Amino acid sequence: MEGLAPESLAAFILTSAVIELTPGPNMAWLAIVAATEGRRPGYAAVAGVALGLSMVGIAAALGVAAAVKASPLLYQALRWGGVCYLLWLAWDGWRDSADGVGGMPFGARMWRYFRRGLITNLLNPKAAVVYIAVLPAFVDPAGRVLTETTTLSMIYVAVATAIHAAIVTLAGLARHILDDPRRSRIVRRILAALLALIAIWFAWATGRASP
Repeated sequence: MEGLAPESLAAFILTSAVIELTPGPNMAWLAIVAATEGRRPGYAAVAGVALGLSMVGIAAALGVAAAVKASPLLYQALRWGGVCYLLWLAWDGWRDSADGVGGMPFGARMWRYFRRGLITNLLNPKAAVVYIAVLPAFVDPAGRVLTETTTLSMIYVAVATAIHAAIVTLAGLARHILDDPRRSRIVRRILAALLALIAIWFAWATGRASP
């Protein structure tokens, strides 16, 4: 791949994997969806997450993410929008509203989870920070910067999507032991509480990184 040394590419892939394996909003929410609703809704959510990450990556390559990072007002609006959305997802899981999803048409259910995955990542300033704080270190300033930035962004999305799909696959195994409504409700509420805690951590972590 012209402009990208193999060792730099390998280091970037490893860095991307470590970042995505760190517990965060995507990991917790995807586990909730797969464990309580099944793998297929989980994979729809993964597709939404991937599109969201791709859009943020393209925006970063064009400099939009840097502009958001440089503007405290825009950054805070994006940050708190993401926190509030995560808290809403946690509340939605806690109150068992997903029970009503089962009666929806299959296509509508898939679209619901795809849309949520997309919105979660469009409101995630941490994703933008990865693109503008981590990714540039692997780009050759003397090379074709836009091409290399876009390529690395897509590699990051591919790594993230593979890890998210693995999380859904593993969490989906628990679906078979959650057929009992009482056990399913307990697990859903435990995971919803965990997602709420992650939202609080997310607010704290992104606050420290604010411009």
